[in-house]
Amino acid sequence: MSEEDRRKWNTRYREQEKRQEPSVFLRSLADQLPSTGRALDVAGGSGHDALWLARRGLEVTLVDVSDVALERAAEEARESRVALRVQRLDVEVEPLPSGPFDVVLCLNFLFRPLFAGFAKVLAPGGLLVFAQPTRSNLQKNPHPSARFLLEDGELPRLIQYLEVVSYTEAWTGEDRHEARLVARRAR
Repeated sequence: MSEEDRRKWNTRYREQEKRQEPSVFLRSLADQLPSTGRALDVAGGSGHDALWLARRGLEVTLVDVSDVALERAAEEARESRVALRVQRLDVEVEPLPSGPFDVVLCLNFLFRPLFAGFAKVLAPGGLLVFAQPTRSNLQKNPHPSARFLLEDGELPRLIQYLEVVSYTEAWTGEDRHEARLVARRAR
């Protein structure tokens, strides 16, 4: 990602309202996710999902390219008295933090080469939680653009060395056409 992209994301997070709710999809998995261990939130922005995981008891590392987003996440973590590790990382050119992680979360960010890295940083039995709009999303929504969308049916083919626990591809309650997946690394 270029420095121009980093500036774009910093501007976007400066203009965004501070508090956001955790993902509906992530919260729907509460019974399946551990409440102890380590978690990695990849391209997690201002940390609304990372903070939700941390409040559950996980040791969470949030990585993102935006300094502004990470500062916001760290500030909210301090205010909430929740431990959260933040790391500026351009996952398109830098490797993921070394694991093992019990949960790897990647929502609304698509960089296909990351899929090989997800399996490497997951602990045995660890879960990958991934969601991204598909090309069908363009029927109702102009964003994200086609460049950042999965092809319909593509997500299961991207999973390497992991067992798919659940997979759906449909219109969500948020009126987005998303592919949603939970996959587990073998023990």
